[in-house]
Amino acid sequence: MTVTHHVRVYRSDEPLPREEQLAYKIARVAVDPVAVEADVVDMIVNRIIDNAAVAAASLTRRPVSAARSQALSHPVSANGHGGTVFGVPNETRTSPEWAAWANGVAVRELDYHDTFLAAEYSHPGDNIPAILAVAQHVGADGAALVRGLATGYEIQVDLVRAISLHKHKIDHVAHLGPSAAAGIGTLLGLDVDTIYQAVGQALHTTTATRQSRKGEISTWKAHAPAFAGKMAVEAVDRAMRGETSPSPIYEGEDGVIAWLLDGKDAAYDVPLPAAGEPKRGVLDTYTKEHSAEYQAQAWIDLARKLGTERPELRDPANIASVVLHTSHHTHYVIGSGAGDPQKYDPTASRETLDHSIPYIFAVALQDGGWHHVDSYAPERAGRPDTVELWHRVTTAEDPEWTRRYHSEDPDEKAFGGRVEITLTDGSTVVDEIAVADAHPLGARPFARADYVRKFRLLAEPVLEPAEIDRFLALVERLPELTAEEVRQLDVVAKAGVLEAAPAPKGLF
Repeated sequence: MTVTHHVRVYRSDEPLPREEQLAYKIARVAVDPVAVEADVVDMIVNRIIDNAAVAAASLTRRPVSAARSQALSHPVSANGHGGTVFGVPNETRTSPEWAAWANGVAVRELDYHDTFLAAEYSHPGDNIPAILAVAQHVGADGAALVRGLATGYEIQVDLVRAISLHKHKIDHVAHLGPSAAAGIGTLLGLDVDTIYQAVGQALHTTTATRQSRKGEISTWKAHAPAFAGKMAVEAVDRAMRGETSPSPIYEGEDGVIAWLLDGKDAAYDVPLPAAGEPKRGVLDTYTKEHSAEYQAQAWIDLARKLGTERPELRDPANIASVVLHTSHHTHYVIGSGAGDPQKYDPTASRETLDHSIPYIFAVALQDGGWHHVDSYAPERAGRPDTVELWHRVTTAEDPEWTRRYHSEDPDEKAFGGRVEITLTDGSTVVDEIAVADAHPLGARPFARADYVRKFRLLAEPVLEPAEIDRFLALVERLPELTAEEVRQLDVVAKAGVLEAAPAPKGLF
C-alpha cells in the first residue's frame, strides 16, 4: 500500500533524524528491490519509443544542434563507455552527463512527449535521457535500466501529486532532479545513504524560476529539464565519492519549502510506495498526440471536430467571440488570464505559441488538425484570417473545470473545458471535452501501435527505414537486452541530415 509522509519545516534547533527526511524516504523507495510488473515494463517501452520519436523530429532544430555540439565537444569520461547522442553514429560517444544534456534537449524541444499533471506539472519522460546515459556508460543491462526508469517515474509522479512549485513561480524541473537521481541510484544499485545525498544535491541545484515559461519564452524551455538531468548525473557521481549535500534539503529552516515554496508553516502529504509495493507511477502518465502544451491537447481535438463539422466556424467573418471556459491552470498559464501580450503576437516564438491556447485553438479550428512544424510556421501564425480569429479567442476560469483538473479521481480528472462560440448572427455553438482523444479515458487511447506510428511518422524524414526497424525491434526486447544492446538504444540520422543542421560555435 502507498504510505503518505507528512512533510513540514523544522527549526534548526528542532531535530529531524535523517531517516525521517523526505530525501531519505525517496532514497528508500529507490533501493527497494521490488520487481517491475509487466504492464509497467510495457509502458516504459512505449515511453522510450515516444522519446525517440520526438527527439528524431527535432534533430535539425537549432537548440538541439547547439546542445549536441556542446556534448560532442567533451570526450568520454574515465571508468566507463560513455553515452550515445541522438542522431550521431553509435561509436561516437560522450561523457554521460553531456549525453543526458544533449538527449534531454532533443526530447523536450518539441514539447511532444509524456505528461503528468496534479499539484505540479511535469514531463516524466525527461527522466529517461539521464538514466539511459548512465546505463550506457556503466554497462548496465536492460533489466537494470527498467528498474531505474520505474523509480524515476515513480518519484516524479509522487512529488508532482503533492508539492506545487508553480504556485511560487518555481520551475517544475525541481522535481526532476531528485527523481532522476533516485532512478540512477536504483540503476546502479547504490545504498540508501548515497542516494539520499544525491537527491539532496540534485534538488538544491535545480531550483529556478518559472520565467523560462513566461512572456517571451526562450529556447531555455527545452534546456531546463536537460540541465536537471545533467545535474542529477553529477550529483550521483559526487555522492558516490562520499561527499555530502545540504540537509535537510526539503524541511530545513533555510530549505526549499521554507524559502521557495509555502514557507516556514507549510506542510505537505507526499505519497510514496511502501516497502515491497510495486512502482507503478508511469501508468498514471499520458503522452501527447499533438506537439503542444498538454492542456492544449483536448482543445485541439475539440477544435478539429468543430471545424470539420461546422466549416463556417473557420471564417472570422462569422465569429463574434470564442470563450474557452476552463481550469485555473489553463486560463492563467496558457490562456488570456496570463496577461501575456505575446500570446496574441503573430511574430512570437514557437515556444511562446506552444503556450498560447487562443492561437492553438484558432489554428486547429481552421486546419482541422495540428502539425508539429507547419502549425507553428511564421507564415501560418501571420495569416491574416487566423490572426483575426485568434484575437477573438479568450479564456475564462470555470470553478467546476478547476475542481475536475485537481480531482484525484482518475475517472473525473479533466484537462479540457467548455467552448462557447458566438456567431455574428447572434447564434451560439457550445461544446465541451474533458480529456484528449489519446488519453487513457479518451476517444482513442494511445496503445503500442500508436506509439510506433508516431515514431515512424516523426522519424521517417531523418532516419533510414532500416534504422527505424532496428530501433523498434531492439526496444521491444528491453528487459532482455544485454549491456551492449543497451548501448545501441539510440537513433542514427540519415547521411547528410546533421550536416545540414545549424552548427553554432561556442566556447568548447
